[in-house]
Amino acid sequence: MALDLVFCGTPPFAVASLEKLAAAGYRVHLVVTQPDRPKGRGLELVASQVKQSAEKLNLPITQPDRIKGNNEFCARLTAIKPDAIIVVGYGRIIPQWMLDLPPLGNINLHASLLPKYRGAAPIQWAIANGETVTGNTTMRIDAGLDTGEMLLQRELPIKPDDTAETLGPPLAAMGADLLVETLQALEAGTVRPRKQDDSQATLAPILKKEDGQIDFSRTAPEILNRLRGFQPWPGAYTRFRGKSLQVWRAQTTPERVVPSELKSFGDRLLAGCGQNTSLEFLEIQLEGKKRTSARDFLHGYQLKESEKLGL
Repeated sequence: MALDLVFCGTPPFAVASLEKLAAAGYRVHLVVTQPDRPKGRGLELVASQVKQSAEKLNLPITQPDRIKGNNEFCARLTAIKPDAIIVVGYGRIIPQWMLDLPPLGNINLHASLLPKYRGAAPIQWAIANGETVTGNTTMRIDAGLDTGEMLLQRELPIKPDDTAETLGPPLAAMGADLLVETLQALEAGTVRPRKQDDSQATLAPILKKEDGQIDFSRTAPEILNRLRGFQPWPGAYTRFRGKSLQVWRAQTTPERVVPSELKSFGDRLLAGCGQNTSLEFLEIQLEGKKRTSARDFLHGYQLKESEKLGL
């Protein structure tokens, strides 16, 4: 018999899970997502990707400003009597009354191999830290930050050229399948919840603008990993002649350049990094200008001897 569900989610990553659950025949009685947010220059209100998907599926939607201490929301969920509450990137702390409500619990899909990368940005930090494998974990939410008992896990390789943007969609698709598999196993009683080893835990905190600032004392591979992980925001940036310089694409190179120094090698643009390593900038964007190739940049800006970055 199909389960009765409430689905809580907001970002694009959660869309595949909602659509897969609906397609698998689960009864999604309510989709809970964050309020529409102002975006763009006109600050027009834009619905979350999950809301847009729920509208196409003709599912009931609610967008409470808060869920803690929200009596109306509590009464609505209690009346539904869900077998499980599914949470995928909702963006709110789940209060205890919600944790206690469904018999199968609040089931979370988290985009890492827990206990590694607990927190808001697991995909970004896995790439930024140079991991070669990541994956998804389904777990029962408890009062901690991604500390609940694990249900199922599945691995996914991180390719050398993956960014947070390219890795997100295949992880989301895999996670949607894993959610359905988890619910089937819970119904059949074939899944054994496993406690996390807290001693192996790492954190993936929400990204800040300053995370994208390039520290040229790091090695070139470390900087490149962070550039890949922090796409599309905060990216990787430094300063050149008093203006912000965004680095969109780069690669490591064997040539040696003094750390924080920018040098031209023919039509190539190289930046010195830590431990005698260097990055070749392939595509960059100076403040107030369009994205451009390193070659075009060099044609427009004659580099001086010992030109410094970060100033």
